[in-house]
Amino acid sequence: MNIVVCLKQVPMVSELPWDSKTGRLKRGQAEGMMNPACKHALEAGLRLKQAQGGRLTVLSMGPPEAQEVLYEALALGADQAVLLCDPRLAGADTLATSYTLARAIQAVTPDFDLALLGCHTTDSETGQVGPQLAEELDLPAAFNVEHLQLAGRTLTVRRVSDGFLETLELDLPALLTITTQEFTPRETPLGGLERAFAQGAVRMLDALAIGADLELVGEKGSAGRMLRVYSPAAQKKGVLLTGAVKKSVQELLERYGDRLGGLIGQDLASEEEGHG
Repeated sequence: MNIVVCLKQVPMVSELPWDSKTGRLKRGQAEGMMNPACKHALEAGLRLKQAQGGRLTVLSMGPPEAQEVLYEALALGADQAVLLCDPRLAGADTLATSYTLARAIQAVTPDFDLALLGCHTTDSETGQVGPQLAEELDLPAAFNVEHLQLAGRTLTVRRVSDGFLETLELDLPALLTITTQEFTPRETPLGGLERAFAQGAVRMLDALAIGADLELVGEKGSAGRMLRVYSPAAQKKGVLLTGAVKKSVQELLERYGDRLGGLIGQDLASEEEGHG
C-alpha cells in the first residue's frame, strides 16, 4: 500500500496577519501549526499503513518553515517527507496549488495507491484543493469522508452530505478528503521525534524538479485574484426600550417584527393584534 498525504502548515488561528496590499497572509510573521483536518487525514493514512503495510509519503508546499509539520509527520510514522519550496510557487490559488501538488505526486511517488487530504484548511476554508487535485490526477474521489475500510483494491467510505449518510465504493488508486469527525490524531512520541531527525532531512524540491510548467504555478498560474482584504466592522448597536411592558413589546414588534417573524416563519405583529 503506497499512500501519499498532503499536509499544510497554517498560521495559528489567533495569529492571522494579512498584507492589505497583496491580499496574502504574512506566513513568516505568525507561528505555524499543522492544519487540523490534515492531522486527521494523516492519522487515517497511518492506520491504513499499520493495517496493510506499505509506505506513507507526506507532501507539503510552502516556505522553509513548513518543514516543521513534515518532521512532525515523520515522528508520527511517515516514511518520507517532501517540501515544495520555491518563491515561484508563492501566491497560488487553489487551482495553481492543485496543479503543483499533482505534478509533485507524479514525480515523487508515481505508483501511489491512495492520496489523502484534509477536507479544508483553517486559513482559507474553501475545500477546493481536494476535488481539483482529483481532477488533475484523473482519480475517482470522495470528499468529507468520516470512515473508510479497505478490502483488496476496493475502498468503502462513509460520509454525510446535505444531511444524508452516504456509503460509497471506489477502486484504487483513489483520492479522499478526510473530516475531523473520526481518525483522532495520536500523540507525538518522544522516540518518534528522535527518529524523525535521525533519519535525514526533509527532501526539498522546486518547481522545475517536479516538471511543472512555470506559467501554471504560483500567482502567474492562478485564475483567482484577491481584490481587497479587510476586517469587517461591527455595525450593531444596542436599543433600550423603556416604559410599560406592553408598550415596549408593541414598539419592539413595530421596529423588528418583520425580521423576527422571518426567523420563525410567523407574522408576529398580526399575532399580537389578535391577542390584544
